[in-house]
Amino acid sequence: MLKTILVVGLLIVASLMLFVRFFPLDIRALHADPEAENRTSGPGKVLLRPGGDIEPPTYDMSVEALAARIEAIILATPRTTRVAGSLEDGFATYVTRSAFWGFPDVANVKVVAGEGGASLRIISRLRYGKYDMGVNRARVEGWLDQL
Repeated sequence: MLKTILVVGLLIVASLMLFVRFFPLDIRALHADPEAENRTSGPGKVLLRPGGDIEPPTYDMSVEALAARIEAIILATPRTTRVAGSLEDGFATYVTRSAFWGFPDVANVKVVAGEGGASLRIISRLRYGKYDMGVNRARVEGWLDQL
């Protein structure tokens, strides 16, 4: 009896893992301009924009140079891929998956001209659940530290 319960439990966990990792994301719904979205802050989400969770710094470089640097940094993040758009065309959407479960976190990134240089606008949020234990904020802050 205990063996059956263990096998059933493992099958349930494996099914959940496969669902989370391979269920397709609706990229059209997730690909959104981080400045145009009327999103509020909350658990599992971080806003890098004026009045958001993190005030965006201005970098003494062109929009094109900042776009190239942040793109390289983001794509060097483990388990991260660009799934829509491009920074050259306005904004891009990236998905980073957790190592074990494969939970997807979605980041919308835009580079904008600012006074004295270029700046970023980012919305990074979890796709499933309500709380991410600060993972999205830590990831965005890590990207900023690398700049």
